[in-house]
Amino acid sequence: MDISINQINKIYQGGKKALKDVSIEMKRPDLIGLVGPNGAGKSTLMKLLVAELLPTAGEITVDGEDLLKNEIQMKASLGYLPQTFGLYDELTVYQFLDYMAALKGIKNGKEAIDTVIKETNLEEKRKAKIKTLSGGQRQRVGIAQAFLGNPGLLIFDEPTVGLDPEERINFRNLFSKKAEDKIVILSTHIIEDVQSICNRLIVLHEGRIRYDGTPEQLIVMAQEHVGIMEENKKEKAYHITARINTANGVMCRIVANELPTEAKPAEPTLEDAYMYLITREEVNG
Repeated sequence: MDISINQINKIYQGGKKALKDVSIEMKRPDLIGLVGPNGAGKSTLMKLLVAELLPTAGEITVDGEDLLKNEIQMKASLGYLPQTFGLYDELTVYQFLDYMAALKGIKNGKEAIDTVIKETNLEEKRKAKIKTLSGGQRQRVGIAQAFLGNPGLLIFDEPTVGLDPEERINFRNLFSKKAEDKIVILSTHIIEDVQSICNRLIVLHEGRIRYDGTPEQLIVMAQEHVGIMEENKKEKAYHITARINTANGVMCRIVANELPTEAKPAEPTLEDAYMYLITREEVNG
């Protein structure tokens, strides 16, 4: 599966420009982390990819064919978990997945359901009504329905929200395995999820792509722009990413275009590099 997003623009009623000249090429296998501040355009982009929204301008093609002309075939190869996903509280986990399998036209539905229940660690809850599940368990059901039918494209909007640290690690490993022969897109604000598994990082900011490359390349860009120092409330030319308690008081981890002379240089993390990119874009416009 090859997906081409060509010069996409999306303007909502009222004039809000959600996406501006966005172009992306995706070929499987690919595990993409889509990150950006709230309102950057991430959810809009995903809704366009699943044909929930129509672009104002530009086009999306799948294997060379226009997405809108082949919407049915595209959705047959799609697993999607939006940020807000409705579940039927009176159904059991198995009944809900059986319903979703029927909607997707999946043959051998029982086998497919058993597979995703096992993958998402829901064996003990397969007969439980959804209304009795915890938030993390409900999220697992949402991930399970996306896995149904072994689709070639998986799109997840904040998939690890509500999961405990152990569950997040398990799902990161599972997403990584799924991406061995698929395109997997993870939209998240949890940079740790991206750093752990994604081979490609796309940063959206104010509707535009500000970065598209490997996480390692972004970290290299932030070298010599990350430091540790005592907080100087009069100094405004840096952004604090963390405050650290030490024996000598509170120290600040900062990113800046030019580090203050009193800052001790530090090796960037991916989160540092992301914050450096975003704050640089805000300064430069």
